[in-house]
Amino acid sequence: MRLTLDLDSETPIYQQIRDRIVEAIARGQAREGDPLPSTRQLAADFGINFHTVNKAYDLLRQQGVIRINRKSGAVIRRDAGTGPPEPGFTDDWEEKMRVLLADATVHGLDRDDVIRRCEAILAGFRERS
Repeated sequence: MRLTLDLDSETPIYQQIRDRIVEAIARGQAREGDPLPSTRQLAADFGINFHTVNKAYDLLRQQGVIRINRKSGAVIRRDAGTGPPEPGFTDDWEEKMRVLLADATVHGLDRDDVIRRCEAILAGFRERS
C-alpha cells in the first residue's frame, strides 16, 4: 500500500491518512491482517509529527477499520465488504453523503452527473465476494 498526501491541502493531514488507508482497503490493496507502518515510521516518511499519524490511526481504530496492539502494531481489521457494517455506521455515512450531495447540487452538478461519477468511483473498488 502506497500513501500519497498533499501537505498543502486544506484537508487535515490526519484525515488524508485515514482516507487513503480506507481507499486502499476498498480497492483491495490492503487486506485484513496486513500491517501498517508504525506511527513514527510513517511520520518520518512524510516529514510530519508522529502525533498526526497517531490521530489518524486512532480514528481508524475507533471506526473499526484497524486494530492496534502494542506487540504487532496497527493492522487492517477487516477486508472490504466483509461482514455487516458496524452499528451506527450507516446513519453516520448517510449524513456525510447528504452533505456531499448538497454540495454537488449547490455547485451545479445534476443528478445524472452525480450518479455517473459515483458509479465510476465504485467501479474502482473491489467488488463484494
